Amino acid sequence: MNSMLSRRHMLALCCASLAALAAPVRAQSAPLRLAFIPQENPEKLLGDIKAITGWLSREIGVPVEGFVTIDHAAAVEALRNGDADISFMGALPFVLAEAQIGAVPLLSEIYRDAPTYTGRVFVRRDSGITTLADLRGRDIAFADPISESGYLYPLVEFERAGLIAGPAESEAFFGRVFFAGGYQQAMQAMAEGLVDAAGASQYADLLLAPGQQSQVTWIAESEPIPSHLVIARPGLDAEVQENFVNAMLRLNELEHRAMLRHLYGPDGYVPADAAAFDGVRALARRYGLLQ
Repeated sequence: MNSMLSRRHMLALCCASLAALAAPVRAQSAPLRLAFIPQENPEKLLGDIKAITGWLSREIGVPVEGFVTIDHAAAVEALRNGDADISFMGALPFVLAEAQIGAVPLLSEIYRDAPTYTGRVFVRRDSGITTLADLRGRDIAFADPISESGYLYPLVEFERAGLIAGPAESEAFFGRVFFAGGYQQAMQAMAEGLVDAAGASQYADLLLAPGQQSQVTWIAESEPIPSHLVIARPGLDAEVQENFVNAMLRLNELEHRAMLRHLYGPDGYVPADAAAFDGVRALARRYGLLQ
């Protein structure tokens, strides 16, 4: 795990990953390439990718390939330079990609009948930590520096509690801050005692082994966040885009729902509503991630 990035370094990471609007884009031809972010164990994700791309290939009628990126920023970069046509992504990196490269929202995930979820701060039940204030001087792992539920929204809860004024003050509040590279990695570090807390999606405890799940709890929860979504690079062929969206929406049908377990396990998909991300855009501007 990498040590905490300063505010300046975090902004540099975002800019480096999202800069340069004009770039050569691979002409659309077979195969259609999908980028997946490493929310789960990468080895499991590779198996899931093989299963879902095979299904999509049959449904769409063109070869579909998938690959795992290092993080959200790398997925955006893949869209920018044409290495990926479509990517699964969180709300915050989407609004950054939208602003910088014109990324197009296609689909939003549905969990428990809603296209929203929350971020939580998790701790071990036996840690003696019951409030956010108890984490002063303690170590915490977040998922990704441009993750909404895995960083920004959990961090906002410390601000609302009056413990920090913003990201720049988190270094002084915590002992050490790590970016683990994904929900599962952050949760595993917390569950194994490598850090005292983890900031991750409200569903991230389900990524732990059953025995570990009963040993963790959460002490803070964010306001609702627009669910993860599926986005396309600008210029993706309209017919290819439409065929992909239609195939993904067929996953809502009973006969295909079992395939959802290969796509991070949502309950289904709905067409994305760009206006639903206005709150994320506003927060990104307040924290200096958007102009």
